[in-house]
Amino acid sequence: MSQVSEWVLSIMAKFGYFGIIFAMFAENVFPPIPSEVIMPAAGFAASNGELNLILVILAGTLGAVLGALPLYYLGQVFNEERLIAFTEKYGKFVFVKPDDIRATNEWFDKHGKKAVFFGRMVPGIRSFISIPAGMNNMPMLPFLSLSALGASIWTTILALAGYYLGQNYELVESTLAPYSKGIGILIIVIIIGWFIKRRRSH
Repeated sequence: MSQVSEWVLSIMAKFGYFGIIFAMFAENVFPPIPSEVIMPAAGFAASNGELNLILVILAGTLGAVLGALPLYYLGQVFNEERLIAFTEKYGKFVFVKPDDIRATNEWFDKHGKKAVFFGRMVPGIRSFISIPAGMNNMPMLPFLSLSALGASIWTTILALAGYYLGQNYELVESTLAPYSKGIGILIIVIIIGWFIKRRRSH
């Protein structure tokens, strides 16, 4: 059993559902703590009769939604005006122009709701999708609602996997890890390709 798994199980043993909320909150603020360990471990605890599966899912969803708020407010601090001012001064060093920031925000205005909903279920961007939502001042109610809906689907899948896998729940993390890395790399490639395309079009 990994150290992260032991930590998660010890938190849940001491604090129960509040431990799940705390762990999922931490996972969203500090992405290196993977939900692929937290929720399957919680599902495993439910399979032993230590916790209720429905309450496990609700606790995981609540923790994920609460954890989305700090990065949302971080995005509001580094809003469009500040990023544009930054790129006007230093953009040439990071190959980003003010127009790139404006275009990105225009895209989020059109597709932000879908991005927040589906982003909660995509390894690698679950946490960071809150930042552009905050940058674009996405209204709080739809942000929280879509985050909760997407997070509930993700936590349900992981908790059920741990519930039915039992002591082999750690297989969830090892199975999803390659996909998480692959999706992260793909997203980076898409972003780089988008910037290159924009530069060529200009």
